This record gives sequence, C-alpha cells and structure tokens, in this order.
Amino acid sequence: MSKRLWTPIVLIVVIALVLVACQPKATPTPAGPQLGKLKACFIYVGPIGDIGWTHAHDQARQIVEKEFPWLETAYAESVPEADVERFLDRFIVEEKCDVVFTTSFGFMDGTLAAAQKYPDKIFFHCSGYKRAPNMGTYMADFYQVYYLNGLMAGALTKSGKVGYVAAHPIPEVVRHINAFTIGVREVNPNATVDVRWLFSWYDPAKARQAAEALIAEGVDVLAFTEDSPTVVQVAEEYTNKGQPVYSFSHYSPMAQFGPNSLVSGQLVHWERIYEDILMKVYLGLYTNKNLENVDYWYILGQKGVELGGDFGVPINPKFEAPLKAVKVKDPLLGEISVYDLVFKRLEQMVDPAVLFDPFTGPLKDQTGQERVKPGQRLSLYELTTIDWFVEGNIGELPR
Repeated sequence: MSKRLWTPIVLIVVIALVLVACQPKATPTPAGPQLGKLKACFIYVGPIGDIGWTHAHDQARQIVEKEFPWLETAYAESVPEADVERFLDRFIVEEKCDVVFTTSFGFMDGTLAAAQKYPDKIFFHCSGYKRAPNMGTYMADFYQVYYLNGLMAGALTKSGKVGYVAAHPIPEVVRHINAFTIGVREVNPNATVDVRWLFSWYDPAKARQAAEALIAEGVDVLAFTEDSPTVVQVAEEYTNKGQPVYSFSHYSPMAQFGPNSLVSGQLVHWERIYEDILMKVYLGLYTNKNLENVDYWYILGQKGVELGGDFGVPINPKFEAPLKAVKVKDPLLGEISVYDLVFKRLEQMVDPAVLFDPFTGPLKDQTGQERVKPGQRLSLYELTTIDWFVEGNIGELPR
C-alpha cells in the first residue's frame, strides 16, 4: 500500500475514534419483556364480586393496570385450589403471561410446580412460604388489625362470649384468630372466643349458619375470615330486630352492610405490593433468577393494611362513646379508655421500631402451656407457621 493511500486511512480511523469517544455513554437497558408491554396474570380462588379477599385483589389489579401504561393484565376467578396447575398452564402457554400471581394458600404447591416447569417465567404466590429462583412470595397481613378489633370486641361484649367464623385451619387464619383473642382478653380477661370452621373460603350459606349458631349460644360479637359480607349482614339483622350483635368486617369495605352493627374491620392495600413487584420486574430488578429470597410482608408499618370498616374510617362513629366509656388499666399507660388504647396501640405498631406487638409474652396456649416467654416475641417464621390456639379460645383446632 502506498504512503499516500495509508495517510487518509489513518486520518479516517482517528476521526472515527474521536467521534465514538465523544458520544454519550449508553445506559445499560434491562433484558426481558419490560422493554415493551408486560403482561401480568392473576389467579383467584373466589369470585371477584365476593366483597372480600378476591374482590380486594381484583381492585388492586385494576389500580395497577390504570397506573402503568406498559402493563396488560388478565385474570381467572373461582379457581379450585386442586385445579390451579391447569390454569397456570393456560396462562403461560395460551395467554403468554410474563408474571403470574396466585392468590390463595392452597395454590402454593401448584405454583411451585409451574415455576419449575416454566423456568423462564416469573411467579408470585400470596400467603405461602415456598419459593424458587423464579418464584417469590407476598402477604399483606392483618394480625395487628385483628388485635385492635379484639380490643373493641372485648369492650363491647355483654355476654363475655365472642365468636369467630373461620375459613380453613391454616397458619394465616390461626394467627388472626389468636391476635383477635389476645385483644379481647386484654380488656376482658374472662371473655372467651369460640370458633366455627367452614372449610371454605367463600360460602355465604355456611357462614350464615355458623354465625347464627354462635349467636344462639350467647355470642354477641362476631369476627370472621370468609370472603363475603354475610357475617356482617347477620349481625345487622339481629341488631335491627332488637338483639344487638356487633361485627368486624374482613378485607374489603363492608360498612354499607352493617351501618348499625359494624364496629370496625380490616382493610387491605394489595396495590402497594403489586406496584412494587411489577415495577421491579419491568425495570429488570426482579428476574427469573433472583426471587428465591423475595418475600413481601406488609403490615401496618408498610401501609399494606388499614384499620376500619371503610377506608378512612377506623371506627364507626356510633361506637366511639361506648368504647370511651370502658376503661382499662395498662402497666405502662395507666388508666385509659379502650377507644384511646386502640389508637395508642395503632400508633405503637405503625412506628418503624414496632413498639408493641400482640404476640409478646407471656403467652399460653389453650391448654395452659407457656408458648412465649415474658418479653419475647414470636418470630416471623413462628407467626407464619403457628398451629396452636392462645388461652381464652375455646374452639377446636383441627389437625
């Protein structure tokens, strides 16, 4: 090659290198479906119109779909727990879902099987404890709110008999019954809590039967874990007939079903968990390789749950005076009304340091055996695997 030809080539290369060097550095972009649309699919155990658990999940699905323009969603409702794998196959193969949320404890093993079958997809299971590289878990838990409900129930019962209509004897439900019972007994040490099991998440007919059976035995305050407003409606019917029965709602706003009898309840903000998960998937922070230790546990401090029978109304105003009239003595707070105690405990549990927890010892089980030593608290693992009833619960826990 001649010297005259070589010189222009060198000059061109130098100019090209300078131009490249002057270009702004490219920001690495995450790989995966987040570069375009992201499709998230939801599998529900109940109907979306249950006004309970499934209704709350579906409300959150609609919120995040409106919030994120890059998000597309689909759902299946009233899916039997034993049939979840078939629906998971359909969502992955036919619906082409990138992320699948399964929203019942009984979906856990089926979700894990699907995660192993489809390792390139992302799965999140609600309320369970099994995880995989492409499968995380999440829960917005009510045990603190059930405790607050229990304080009010203990103050309002005239018979000293409180009832609980329960779905399934799994740790989540047992934890909530125990927290409720601890609250009841804190202000009314002689009161008892009786449980009726439905063995179903959604069965309004059985819920009515159980509530009425408890009332027939002298129960005058009811809480529940069942995905309909039936228990609230039963309490309202008895109250309007002149036999006051008070209730606490579950998961969704139910004040409209018990204006005269609903005291408070538990409300959930699933959208806060779904927002966080979906944004992190979209940004490539969550992948099919790094979810084995991802476990969301949103309680009062994380604003995943809220006290009240309707959003923004922690206690039905009709019950403010009766709750203020009942005074209790607390070792640290002195004499205090139950109304004020509820809000003090709420303040303590919302505090980042979690200044109070219902599952602080000493705690005994219903046989009188000490389960939590004085000053100790149950760990998260112990809370999520609890299989015993606290003292004061006279119901049976099926094994």
